[in-house]
Amino acid sequence: MKIRRGTDNIFRDLGFDVDEAAHLQLRSDLMIQLRKRLTAVGATQEQAARLLGVSQPRISDLMRGKIDRFSVDTLVKLLGKTGADVRVSVRNRSRAA
Repeated sequence: MKIRRGTDNIFRDLGFDVDEAAHLQLRSDLMIQLRKRLTAVGATQEQAARLLGVSQPRISDLMRGKIDRFSVDTLVKLLGKTGADVRVSVRNRSRAA
């Protein structure tokens, strides 16, 4: 069995093109932060839904990691409702990408 070292982007390792992998990674990172913030305050899905102004099934989608149901814009807005200050960092890609 041949083992290959992965990159810092699991989506790239799974075969997504560079641009799509970067977009998926950003959405994934935002979802993780939102889930952490909701879990840290011990909010139930119903409480989280009220806090964020969305339906409980929407929170369920978030908690179950349904990345295809959330845009970057939506995730930034939801994080803002939790009191988060969201900032984006832009850097050059490495040559290996």
